[in-house]
Parts: sequence; C-alpha cells; structure tokens
Amino acid sequence: MSTLATTRMSSKGQVVIPEEIRTRLRLEPETQFVVVGEGDVVILKKIARPTMADFDALISEARRQARSTGRKCSDGYYSCAEECTGNQVRIVHTDRS
Repeated sequence: MSTLATTRMSSKGQVVIPEEIRTRLRLEPETQFVVVGEGDVVILKKIARPTMADFDALISEARRQARSTGRKCSDGYYSCAEECTGNQVRIVHTDRS
C-alpha cells in the first residue's frame, strides 16, 4: 500500500525519507538510489546489489545466447578465455571484427 507523506529539502540538498516509508521498504543507512528528475517529479529507485545467484543466472543466459549464434572462439570472430579461481570467474572477450 502506498503511503503519502511530505518532506523538505535542506540547504545542503538532503531529503529525509519518512520513517514509516523507510521501515516498510526496509531502507537502511547507506542505501543507494538512482535519482530521476523530469519536470516537477523526482523519483528515487533503490539500487539492489545482485546476489551470486542473480549473477550466475546472468552469466548462464549470456553463455546460452553466445552458443545460439553458432560462433566459437576458434571461428576467429572473437577470442575468449575463462579463468576460475575459487568462486570468482573472469571472462575475457575481445571482438576481432
């Protein structure tokens, strides 16, 4: 349910998000936001850090799409390398077109 509240901007440009909204949205100190301003509207969108599961899903989808093109590193269109260290994966891609 949406909550309507008013607030004001300080001389330093700071805006207080009312406590009821902070609690309901589970906003903690140091939460980061994207700020969009258009006309007389300002929108704050919380930036959520992706989980490792989100990252794994993104990498899996990228690999699936790469395979669907039928191209391979050996085709000469691009080169790629993958290095695994513990739970970190580094993927290097260089376009040779």
